[in-house]
Amino acid sequence: MEYQYPIEHDWTTEEIIDVIHYFQQIEEAYGKGVDREKFLEAYRRFKEIVPGKAQERKICDEFEEVSGLSSYRILKAVKETETGKTIKMK
Repeated sequence: MEYQYPIEHDWTTEEIIDVIHYFQQIEEAYGKGVDREKFLEAYRRFKEIVPGKAQERKICDEFEEVSGLSSYRILKAVKETETGKTIKMK
């Protein structure tokens, strides 16, 4: 993709890598699809780094603005999907 991921300057290198991995999971969900459990694992790690709802909303809104991909829609689909399924967004 030809855009920059929203990152915070006080994150460690490992945290930046993990947040980018989460955004890549979102991209995959809109592409070929992503395993529900792998997505949830990436989301849980993202929430360890970004625990606050306001900061999560800000970062995810920034990502959606540059990419056009909604993390909110994927999380909603994950909650409605059974364990062991693939999430594929349209």
